[in-house]
Amino acid sequence: MLMRFGYDITVSCGQDTPMICMMSVRDELRENLRLQSAMGTQPEVPTTLYRDLFGNTCRRMVAPAGPFSVHSDCTIELSGLPDPVMPWLQATPIADLPDDVLIYLLGSRYCETDRLSQIAWDMFGHIAPGWAQVQAICDYVHNHIRFDYQNARFTRTAYEAWQEQTGVCRDFAHLAVALCRCMNIPTRYVNGYIPDIGVPITGPMDFCAWMQVYLDGAWRTFDPRNNVPRIGRVEVAYGRDAADVPLIHSFGPHLLQKFTVWADEVKS
Repeated sequence: MLMRFGYDITVSCGQDTPMICMMSVRDELRENLRLQSAMGTQPEVPTTLYRDLFGNTCRRMVAPAGPFSVHSDCTIELSGLPDPVMPWLQATPIADLPDDVLIYLLGSRYCETDRLSQIAWDMFGHIAPGWAQVQAICDYVHNHIRFDYQNARFTRTAYEAWQEQTGVCRDFAHLAVALCRCMNIPTRYVNGYIPDIGVPITGPMDFCAWMQVYLDGAWRTFDPRNNVPRIGRVEVAYGRDAADVPLIHSFGPHLLQKFTVWADEVKS
């Protein structure tokens, strides 16, 4: 299956503003790209690349005062299969976890494991550690939070999402990530593209957030927002939570003027 994906985003800055953009696909997917367009800017400015602590591709630039656009358009080859469902998978004992996985057991900026630990154990402690426990957490979060773009708030934490019971995909992900970590299952926050393949189209395309959990020696995809296997995920970045993977981090104020994202199957 071929999928076309990309973005066209315009912001306005009151003065020259340094920025870091994190919107390139993960290196693990680069060999699947069939048509690649590097990030372009308008007006054109010099950019440089680096990898952060999680291996995400970050692009540095200075946006000039006034309207400033970033855009990209790519095509990637994917399996066309939905997310795998493997209910037999078990949790990996903490003593057997690789060193670089341990960080995903800890609390983070938006995932307060200390405030949610007792809640998690009261609700999910009776379920055997592994796929079933993670799915139970996703089922709970999916039903507990009401999706509403009008209630988006970039400062909302997992605990606040649990209290307020409303939010967007990042809030679903943060709460499920935190609850899984409370149950000693390493879990990382992921953002990227999900096309509307095989599901009803519910609104404008956007970047999406989901999570990956470490079970039986590998990372597995779960999505508490949609809570059904989806086709065509493309990972852009992952980290402890949304604070590690902002699409645009600006070192100064900016106003969003245009935000267009696409992810569509290329019909043969």
